[in-house]
Amino acid sequence: MTTQAPKGTYDILPNNPKEEWKSSFVWQQLEQTAKQIAFSYGFEEIRTPIFESLDLFSRSVGESSDIVSKEMYTFEDRAKRKLALRPEGTACAARAFITNHLDQALPISKLFYIGPMFRYERPQAGRFRQHHQFGVEVFGSSSYLSDAEVISMLYHFLTALGLKDLTVLVHSLGDLECRKKYKEALVKYLTPLKNELSEDSKKRLEHNPLRILDSKDETDQRLLKNAPKLMDFLSNASKEHFAKVCQLLEQLQIPYTIDNKLVRGLDYYTETVFEIVTKDLGAQNTLGAGGRYDGLLKQLKGPDIPACGFACGLERILQTMHNQSISLGKKQTPLLLLFPMNEDAFATALYIANLLRTHNIAVDIDPRQKKMGQSIQFAEKRKIPYFSAIGDNEMNTKMLTIKNLSNREETQVEFKNLVTTLENL
Repeated sequence: MTTQAPKGTYDILPNNPKEEWKSSFVWQQLEQTAKQIAFSYGFEEIRTPIFESLDLFSRSVGESSDIVSKEMYTFEDRAKRKLALRPEGTACAARAFITNHLDQALPISKLFYIGPMFRYERPQAGRFRQHHQFGVEVFGSSSYLSDAEVISMLYHFLTALGLKDLTVLVHSLGDLECRKKYKEALVKYLTPLKNELSEDSKKRLEHNPLRILDSKDETDQRLLKNAPKLMDFLSNASKEHFAKVCQLLEQLQIPYTIDNKLVRGLDYYTETVFEIVTKDLGAQNTLGAGGRYDGLLKQLKGPDIPACGFACGLERILQTMHNQSISLGKKQTPLLLLFPMNEDAFATALYIANLLRTHNIAVDIDPRQKKMGQSIQFAEKRKIPYFSAIGDNEMNTKMLTIKNLSNREETQVEFKNLVTTLENL
């Protein structure tokens, strides 16, 4: 039996002084910021199962994508159904949109999610086999305004956390017809050079040639230097759509760079694609990414409805905050530790604790019946600022002595005045 977390995973603890970003109070505050940003943009939360039909990801993400071909956790249940732990959130949100007929409820649905995703990858900085994403989806809008809004929202979220030195990369993949023509031109250009390509790119040339554009192999990049540019194959409508997205970003004063090699790793993208990257995470430098995927719902046998969105990796964001010396938040502790000195005081301790808790005052109880000095040390170790012991005298007089553990000053308070006193500490 092993007592280690599985490779590529980790535990989030109440407090992890060695790696603060693995502390639960840090995650709570990060997720709260994400939710506040989402609500401020008019998004509503959606929660989907962490496993789905394997076919969902094969049809949406793409059979030849790295995620489907190399990285998914798949299994059969007892009824021989082929299932997969979700590797990303967009396909799940799209499936939920179709299953629950959300198009019949509103003309536009703006949804967000926060949760774990699973990919069998080589663990390294910023990359885990179980990782967490914050993502948004806009179903029902084909407007370039929605593209610009989700880019703005991701940029807003990252800058609200205090992150600096961010680069916004944008590109257009055009519509399906544009992509088809460009793929033909790219394959025609690369086929004579096939023997010089990396092994991964040789495979992609057959199944997904656009993915060669974001190859990290130096030889591949050298061979691509004179390759045709996707922008030259865009239709007038796609050019206009992309130009208007860029214009809105300029008006919002969001700095961006057009990256002709940005294609994203999932097959469902069309038109606008984008990434926000940092220099502080080495090779895994993408903090969040997204784009438009107008054909995804139809591809999943749903309504022909346009969509766009993004997802960002929360582990990478927290590690970047650490690298940029940005505060990851402050741990919340109870205001008061109650110490019942004998069993007769248990009921009184619970009564006082519940009275204070109903007024949103955090209180904890030490049930161990150790020496008072040990209970005070317990409070100090947890950075609880105030301490009160409850014994026969306190129960008879209905008064508590509240000890300030930083200066050792004591204040006597009647039970009936505890709420007011503690609210003003």
